Amino acid sequence: MKLKLSLLALLCSAGSVMAESAPKNIIYMIGDGMGPAYTTAYRYFKDDPNTKVVDPTVFDTILRGMAHTYPDDHTYVTDSAAGATALSSGHKSYNGAIAVDTDKKPVKTMLEVAKERGMTTALVATSQINHATPASFASHNESRRNYDEIANDYIDNKIAGKLPVDLMLGGGTKYYVREDRNLVEEFKAAGYQYSDDFAAMSDLKQVPALGLFAEVGLPFALDENPTRLTQMTTKALDLLDGQNDKGFFVMIEGSQIDWCGHANDIACAMGEMDDFAKSIEQAKAYVDKNPDTLLVITADHSTGGLTLGAHGQYKWETDVVKGVKATAGTITKDLLESDDLKAVWQKYSDIEFTDANSIKLSEAKKMGDKALLLAVKDIINHASFTGWTTGGHTAIDVQVFAYGKRAEDFYGSQNNTAIADKLIDFIKQ
Repeated sequence: MKLKLSLLALLCSAGSVMAESAPKNIIYMIGDGMGPAYTTAYRYFKDDPNTKVVDPTVFDTILRGMAHTYPDDHTYVTDSAAGATALSSGHKSYNGAIAVDTDKKPVKTMLEVAKERGMTTALVATSQINHATPASFASHNESRRNYDEIANDYIDNKIAGKLPVDLMLGGGTKYYVREDRNLVEEFKAAGYQYSDDFAAMSDLKQVPALGLFAEVGLPFALDENPTRLTQMTTKALDLLDGQNDKGFFVMIEGSQIDWCGHANDIACAMGEMDDFAKSIEQAKAYVDKNPDTLLVITADHSTGGLTLGAHGQYKWETDVVKGVKATAGTITKDLLESDDLKAVWQKYSDIEFTDANSIKLSEAKKMGDKALLLAVKDIINHASFTGWTTGGHTAIDVQVFAYGKRAEDFYGSQNNTAIADKLIDFIKQ
């Protein structure tokens, strides 16, 4: 009898220790489309060629494992909606699903669990805030394309009688200020401070708050502001810090890594990766000051089938990528509007404007904007020896990174749903 009581006491004590060891705050970062080739490319992109050793990046210092990304069928290749549903709720679903199962019934997300537990909740993204990944944390819909309905959920999807998300920073005014419904005014009426001016983001002084800084997604990092996600991450953590004795949950998405991958635009992708990496550095610094915080980083899938090395050549030219100063879309737009192709090309790229490149761009321009865009990307990819296999997603495993309290729980090969299950367990403790 005494032995049984001793075992019971030991088990209770262990349970108490586990409960105490759960992190108070959770920072969940998702690099949309960020497969292993992207973090590898970023390491070489940042490398100093004057040193013998290739230095590690922030990704290398906190790598813990890998995650399987397949959706709830045998297609194996997930989209962002199914991927985010798995990462937010621990449930596999079909491509296009926003926090619903294969029967299109809502599944509870970790943000909703956090809200039920009285934690402060937040979403940060460089896409529109109602895009697939952030939407899968705070909304429920049978289709990711129902943007207006998803935006409505940020008001209508009450959790314990309260709005689901206390702090939102990203894009999307097109969906929140509409003729049929002005959601911004509804947020204001609910006590949210609001800003649509990125330059005035510092004026946001409180939670709850809503910042919508673009009609849809924010401009690409390479085209306009190379640190806009970093700045939003810093602002979010500043606003969340000390806000609530019960802690906070925030999901921060590097949304446009994926968009650059879909475009097969390597310079664009490295611009997004750099912004995401700097955002991670900010999150790590917060964890260092607040050791009761857990930082987990992963991707929903990989995009584009990126390869480093192409055309049978054993090299990848980072100087070429570094010398591209705008996205292929911006370069194409300016080439279309100018009669001096050489001047525009030399403004945006260090790649030599050879006779062959001149002919290629001139002939493509005659065929229209799509042909010209393809020509611009082809020149950059060929010169840098960058390869792509698709304009869509791939089924490869993605990396899992973790730092801070309970980071050791994320070692090994795991399903993407296991990441969500662990985080939800922490939140419930």
